Amino acid sequence: MKDGDTFAGAVNRMDGRTQEPVAAWLKAEYGVKYVDQMTEPGPIRILADCPGDPRVETLRTRVGISVGKHRARAIAVVAHYDCAGNPVDRPEQERQLALSLDIVKSWAPDTPVVGVWVNEEWQVEKVAER
Repeated sequence: MKDGDTFAGAVNRMDGRTQEPVAAWLKAEYGVKYVDQMTEPGPIRILADCPGDPRVETLRTRVGISVGKHRARAIAVVAHYDCAGNPVDRPEQERQLALSLDIVKSWAPDTPVVGVWVNEEWQVEKVAER
């Protein structure tokens, strides 16, 4: 990496509607230049409710690269309105998000891990931090 290369990471949705707003929010909030996008359909459902799913380990590996190699200043875990990969209401997504934050924080104990909600206007709302 070159000097000045600063990163954050996002455990984000496959849904492209969330990726740009989350990246812009992380860049503004943490003053970074790049955002590592670790995407899956419904990642908070996978993390919270499917502990034996092999995708959990791939997410862990990708978070490890973002934190270990790119020295990410923060990792966002994303929930959003109108999710096709996890078609449940916001309260259920917030339950899953809380569990997911704890899991991701265990992988990156020295890095801020933030939970965000992308609303129906595709705006990012910070809902929790670990």
